[in-house]
Amino acid sequence: MNIALIGYGKMGKAIEEIALSRGHKISFTFNKNNMSDFSKMNSQNTDVCIEFSAPSSAFDNYMACFKANIPVVSGTTGWLDKMDEVKRMCTDENQTFFYASNFSIGVNIFFKINAFLAKIMDTHAEYTPSMTEIHHTQKLDSPSGTGLTLANEIISNIDRISNWTEETDYSNNTMHIEALRQGTVPGTHIVKYDSDIDLIEIKHEAKSRKGFALGAVLAAEFTVNNKGFLAMDDMMKF
Repeated sequence: MNIALIGYGKMGKAIEEIALSRGHKISFTFNKNNMSDFSKMNSQNTDVCIEFSAPSSAFDNYMACFKANIPVVSGTTGWLDKMDEVKRMCTDENQTFFYASNFSIGVNIFFKINAFLAKIMDTHAEYTPSMTEIHHTQKLDSPSGTGLTLANEIISNIDRISNWTEETDYSNNTMHIEALRQGTVPGTHIVKYDSDIDLIEIKHEAKSRKGFALGAVLAAEFTVNNKGFLAMDDMMKF
């Protein structure tokens, strides 16, 4: 499989290492200095693009890949206001797009545990949910896409919670998210349910970027054999 990497920072290099170890080839690497070279990429020399760039450039990158009829796997967050247009391209123009707020297999298992626990907590109003996430200082969006996925799962399953906030002053129907940016932390997410008598806590802590990179390559392998708008639930068959 020939893979183009859009975004060739630490994550892009981690993806490259795993892709090569699994027998794939890297057809192109793009960063902010050579995006104009997109015109060299086509469906003959590239089977799939893996995109980890910046929120400000992500959507334009997708459109460039779609123009060349190349499927996209993306883990960039912070651009989701344009998600409907990407989905439209998949349905109306036969494009293929795989999106995940987090490609780690462990995190996606954690998502399911989080949703299951939230369903249980819906009938236990004595517990107040909250979340803490910790990421490296170069993480641009706050909360992260992973944090938003966790928060939305809680909101969807607990009737008394209808919103989230990073502010310290908030109403009873709002969940607090503390988003910390520290050093080179790959990603830690802690969901808490606190009551007057005890505390319930679930946690996922990434040890490196390797889990995210492996998941992205597995998603690329899945994407080349499937069509439409795809997600981790499709690949992992939850």
